[in-house]
Amino acid sequence: MRGLMMDVPLLVSAVLRHAAETHGETEIVSRTVEGPIHRTTYAALHERSQRLAKALLALGLGQGGRVGTLAWNGYRHLEIYYAAGGAGLVCHTINPRLFPEQIAGIIRHAEDEILCADLTFLPLLAGLAGKLGAVRAIVVMTDRAHMPPPPEGLPPLLCYEELLAAQPPGFDWPALDENTACGLCYTSGTTGMPKGVLYSHRSCVLHALGCCLPDVFELSARSVIMPAVPMFHVNAWGTPYSAPMVGAKLVLPGPKLDGASLRELILSEGVTFSAGVPTVWMGLLDWLDAQGEIAGEIAGAQGGLGALRLVGIGGSACPPVVIERLAARGVTVRHAWGMTETSPVALTSAPQAKHEGLPPRERLALSARQGRPLYGVEFRVLGADGQPVARDGVAFGRLLVRGPWVAAAYHGLEDSPAHATEPGWFDTGDVATVDADGYVCIVDRTKDVIKSGGEWISSIELENIAVSHPAVQEAAAVARPDPKWGERPLLVLVRRPGVAVTAEEIRAHFHGRVARWCIPEDIRFAEELPHTATGKLLKSRIRELYAEAMQAAGN
Repeated sequence: MRGLMMDVPLLVSAVLRHAAETHGETEIVSRTVEGPIHRTTYAALHERSQRLAKALLALGLGQGGRVGTLAWNGYRHLEIYYAAGGAGLVCHTINPRLFPEQIAGIIRHAEDEILCADLTFLPLLAGLAGKLGAVRAIVVMTDRAHMPPPPEGLPPLLCYEELLAAQPPGFDWPALDENTACGLCYTSGTTGMPKGVLYSHRSCVLHALGCCLPDVFELSARSVIMPAVPMFHVNAWGTPYSAPMVGAKLVLPGPKLDGASLRELILSEGVTFSAGVPTVWMGLLDWLDAQGEIAGEIAGAQGGLGALRLVGIGGSACPPVVIERLAARGVTVRHAWGMTETSPVALTSAPQAKHEGLPPRERLALSARQGRPLYGVEFRVLGADGQPVARDGVAFGRLLVRGPWVAAAYHGLEDSPAHATEPGWFDTGDVATVDADGYVCIVDRTKDVIKSGGEWISSIELENIAVSHPAVQEAAAVARPDPKWGERPLLVLVRRPGVAVTAEEIRAHFHGRVARWCIPEDIRFAEELPHTATGKLLKSRIRELYAEAMQAAGN
């Protein structure tokens, strides 16, 4: 017997319509590429997105046509999200931090027909002239006064604001099948060419609903949300959908993610929640510390961060020292875990009721874990024998996930399921433990774990201990060959500016924090470390840079 309920599809256009009708006067604040702060509302966002949808269709895009974006977090980028997806097109957010040849490759692979670009990225596109495949036009996300001269060799440049102005208001969002694609995002390409993850309306809406649960980011109509994670990085972790869903004020920081700029918006707009990768928060904290608590001003503003009370941190494991530093300024960290393939949020570290009375150190340890799964996401941790490991927080194995917002295949590789290694499950490539309460802790990436004398050493644990030293700004641990033990850790460190520290002092810092056999003997210092397009340590490049030294040590 079937239920007698209405069959209403889950569509991103319905999220925007809800925000316009129920929270129409709520603000959307953007720091623009042109300079000024721009203010609009959900009602205006809806009206302009309808105009843009008609403009995109008028450019000849058919159902499923791809609209690429090279843009920062701003109101125009948000309009493209909803106009493209709502009209039955696909919004393909392109990460400008990828290598130029990767950017050109994914534009061609995605078969983008229209590119929408902030002024910042026109020089990047100019360097890709003749390599953009099916692109017929580039929509410059600005007004006529700021339009640049057309670069040689590129498709025609169109003015974003003129396209909208040419369309009358009003548009009937089509009643699409909820499994219709609405978004496309490529992986960061750390192990080869980036792969495309094609999100559906259904997956985006369900992911946003999951992120609106109280134990995730505590979002509501009373929240002021500032995504410091870019909208080109896995849909800014769903905030472009979850903020309108609850009617929260949305603050978009544009191209400026430095500590001074972020703090300015946090204080001036009353931000209560933000999300970003660990390096963003390390930069903000370092900037606050560098101000020396000027005249007590920073300390007097609730630790320098005003109304900010919760931050979501993901993208890579957050060093516990960052959690402690934020806590000292009155901010709670909600660790989150996910991947491009999981939309991305799948686990969060919210405490249970029984954890409220835990001592500070135990609460810190809990916050440092990747957390429990959101409703809708299931996970398994399988040992070398293919069986689930003990839920004791010690035994580790491969982390597998499944759920309605987890990728089943990659764009263009539909005949090669993403879950081929374990049918029905996506193998994340992470090594993890799980405790009795279901909290997952990522031990390492499968390819990064250090196998020494038959035992595994977590590169993440070594890095977290290293950056807890006051002289260390950043750390990377990789495996180097060893004739006796198979592999041993090589630790590469970046010192804080103006601070001296020796390898021996670093080794002493490890004593009592890990077993003696885990302590790195080989410690080196560098001016900087290479990162991926999403801010993660690029360990493949680190191995290349130190290959000769590692080979010599192995002999």
